[in-house]
Order: sequence, then C-alpha cells, then structure tokens
Amino acid sequence: MSERKAILALADGTVFRGTGFGYEGESGGEIVFNTSMSGYQEVLTDPSYKGQMVTMTYPEIGNTGINPEDVESTRPWVEGFIVREAWGTPSSWRHVESLDGYLRRFHICGISGIDTRMLTRLLRNKGSQMGVISTADLDEARLVAKAKAMPSIVGRDLVSEVTTDHVHHWETGDWELDKGYLPASVYHARFSRVPRIVAIDCGIKLNILRMLVSHGFDVTVVPASTSADSILAHNPDGVFLSNGPGVPEGVPGTVDAVRSLLGKVPMFGICLGHQIMGLALGAKTYKLKFGHHGGNQPVKDLATGKVEITSQNHNFAVDAATLGDLARVTHVNLNDRTVEGFSVPSMRCFSVQYHPEASPGPHDSRYLFDRFHRFLLGEEAI
Repeated sequence: MSERKAILALADGTVFRGTGFGYEGESGGEIVFNTSMSGYQEVLTDPSYKGQMVTMTYPEIGNTGINPEDVESTRPWVEGFIVREAWGTPSSWRHVESLDGYLRRFHICGISGIDTRMLTRLLRNKGSQMGVISTADLDEARLVAKAKAMPSIVGRDLVSEVTTDHVHHWETGDWELDKGYLPASVYHARFSRVPRIVAIDCGIKLNILRMLVSHGFDVTVVPASTSADSILAHNPDGVFLSNGPGVPEGVPGTVDAVRSLLGKVPMFGICLGHQIMGLALGAKTYKLKFGHHGGNQPVKDLATGKVEITSQNHNFAVDAATLGDLARVTHVNLNDRTVEGFSVPSMRCFSVQYHPEASPGPHDSRYLFDRFHRFLLGEEAI
C-alpha cells in the first residue's frame, strides 16, 4: 500500500494526521467507534452505518482481506474508515481483495496511523460528532470548517438510501460447513410448518434473512416504504422489522405502517425496527451520547435473569418512561440501563435493540428467532 498523507478533522477542532488508504479524496460523516475485535468486513457492509465513519478500537485491521462470503450487503456503507494500522497484504487464503482495494472500488476514504485510543476517549467524553477524512485537502482549518458545516444525521431519512427497491422472496439459509449457504427448501423440510413472514427492509443484513430461513420461516422482503395494506395483502403469519441507519423519526411512513399493523398481525423488530415499533406505540426515542457499536454489549433478560453478550449498532434508544402501560420492558443494557427489549402481549409484538443474528458477534441471542417461530405457531407466549 503506497503511503499518502491524510487528515481526520473533527467538528470540535481536533485534528489527526495519518496515512490514507482506500479512496483518494474526501469523505465525511458522524464518527462513531466499534469495539469488535473481529468482523471488520461485516461492519463495513452493515447498512446501519450509512451516514457514519467508523473507528475500530482493535488495532490491526485488514489482515484477512475481503471475501464474498462474509459481506452483509452488496456493498460497504460506511462513509469513512478509521484504524490504527491497516494491513496491505492479506494473510487469509479466503481473501479475493485487499481492504485498500475494496474501499478504493467503492470510493470510501480510510485513514490509519492515528491514535484510535485517544479518538475513542474523545468520543466517549464528548459524544459522537461530525468529521471529515481527506487526502485531497490537507489544510486543517479548512477541514475543521467542513466538519462543522456537515448536516447531522438527526432528522435525515437514510433508510430510503439503503432499502430494497422491489419485493422479493429470500431463498437461502445459514452457512453449513463445506456446503455453503443452503437453499430455503433444505431448511423448510425440517419443520412441520413454515410460517410466512414479511420482512420490512430498513437496511436489513443478509445474515438476518439467512437466520429467518434457517429458523423455519418463509420470507418475503419488502421496501421500507410499503404500506400496511400492501403488507397485509401478502397474507403473512407475521411481520419482521429490520435494522437500519439513522433516526427512527426519519421514516414516518414506516412508523405509520407499523402503527396500522399493530394488533392485526404478530411482529418482531430489531434495532431500528425496535425503535420504529416504539414510536408506533406512542413512545419517544432519544439520541445516545456515543451509541452502542460492537459485539460485546451485556444485556439482561429480566424474565430469566440470564445475561447475553450481544452485537449492537445503534445511536438511539427508546425512552422507557414513554412506553405506556401496555408494554413491558423485557431486556436492559447492563452498561447504561437503556431499554434493550420490550413486548406488548395484547398487540402480539415484541422487539430487541440488539442484533440476534450477530455477524459479527456472539450467538447468545439466536434463540429469539426460535421464540418468534414458536409464537407464530401458538406454542409460546411473548
């Protein structure tokens, strides 16, 4: 990887000088940090990162390169990538492309050689903020001014930029050793009944779809703008609300559709879908100081007392005090006591703030897909 000077400038005036990799140019977004020790490829391709530049706290990134099996969407969605050390030549036999080449191909700027510990402490103390990475303009004052002028992600509809543009049926399940991703028919044959669900795509990750199929669902994916009547026209046994980027108030049409569906069809939401369900129920959301991004967030199930280590990627949380009497909080974050899950039995819906499909992350929470399946079959209450 050829060395070239790069600058990361933050809206508060802080400037980091380092080495550029990936695309030669300039990009900006809200800077957040991710605490996962592995899975940078899944992080890059998570649509929930649209509008954000990601700082990896693990120091060595890029050593396994890029391969087509580990992506979570058709392209990387981060606006910029910030690392301590970016490897030039991948060491994994599975790689087909280097991290540098991958980011170049999708016009995403990266910067390495900076003190990511200092940057992470700054974001923890001051909160997430806008920033700019540039190899084209190395004037510090000018870049700080650009960072200050960048629009916040609050109020923006980022979902419309990552959702699917057409209705489609999802056809593959989980990965099996030496067989790859198996067709849905293989998994469906293992279940006595396969509930039909509609997955509302607000920026859905591929592994969510694979997990739904491998846990016994027949899955139809629809755009985030789909109306409640159009969803009901599929005659689903249940509706799944996916993850996605930005603030839930930025997609009022999706909130309205979910509000119309409440009580008519069982629903399960995760991440942004959890927040959208909260708004549809009349609750409010608020922005976290620096969000939850990583594969090591401890969450307590209040019903069982069990603690799950979870994968998370979100900037907003549902305000428990505004959920109302119908809903009950089911999970809480042990770091900051934020709401990580709730259910409304009378309306046959439940949601969690975290990612039970992981990728990357632990598998502690995959039971939630089984719970949704049993609920639709009438075998378990929520």
